[in-house]
Amino acid sequence: MNAQRFAGKVMVVTGAAQGIGRGVALRAAAEGAKVLFVDRADFVAEVAAEAHGADTAGFVADMETYEGAASAMAFAARTFGGIDILVNGVGGAIRMRPYAEFEPAQIDAEIRRSLMPTLYACHAVLPHMLERGGGTIVNVSSNATRGIRRVPYSAAKGGVNAMTQALAMEYGERNIRVVAAAPGGTEAPARRVPRNAGGDSEQEKIWTGEAVKQVTQSTFFKRYGTLDEQVAPILFLASDEASYITGAVLPVAGGDNG
Repeated sequence: MNAQRFAGKVMVVTGAAQGIGRGVALRAAAEGAKVLFVDRADFVAEVAAEAHGADTAGFVADMETYEGAASAMAFAARTFGGIDILVNGVGGAIRMRPYAEFEPAQIDAEIRRSLMPTLYACHAVLPHMLERGGGTIVNVSSNATRGIRRVPYSAAKGGVNAMTQALAMEYGERNIRVVAAAPGGTEAPARRVPRNAGGDSEQEKIWTGEAVKQVTQSTFFKRYGTLDEQVAPILFLASDEASYITGAVLPVAGGDNG
């Protein structure tokens, strides 16, 4: 940890109430950033308050809507005076099943969960970064662009990778870096808000187990990563230490690059 790596910087982290997003937001605050924790979970303010002594705030927004993304960026700029860094952490497979077993509405839900929040947030933050004279966007993608039992999620994260590269090329001359980290399977505490609110059927539990086995066996280490092993690369990409890196997707998946 570098205690002052983000001193003077304003960071927005979406999906900050749980998992990787929570870890990124809390560590960024500990390293000097002013951080807006954004999530649709109403306990996001409680999580922001865990950053004792840091300048943080929580904001409830549904990032699956453009209005949610725009309101979060406007609140951050209004509260902290601008935005320097955006970390797009919203996403995650809702269901695990063979593609032929997905219903059309379930396909739409996966794309809406794991692609649209990043598209919306990047668009909503650009005016604030352009006004600031530059900035950094870190998209949390996934190595699951190659994997089983989650084809719609894989497609969504492939879209995140593509937009990362295209947006970086388009806005590089405006001093805006756009990068992505692509985590693999990650050990994390049980979620307070489950990804699949309806719960998994017995068959879905079997399919999920098959996906977990594939993810584990595809890594060189034959294990899941830890939250710290995901948070550190994301914050490196967000920091000035990565100032000449843009348009890149960094796999953080134990050798399984997706």
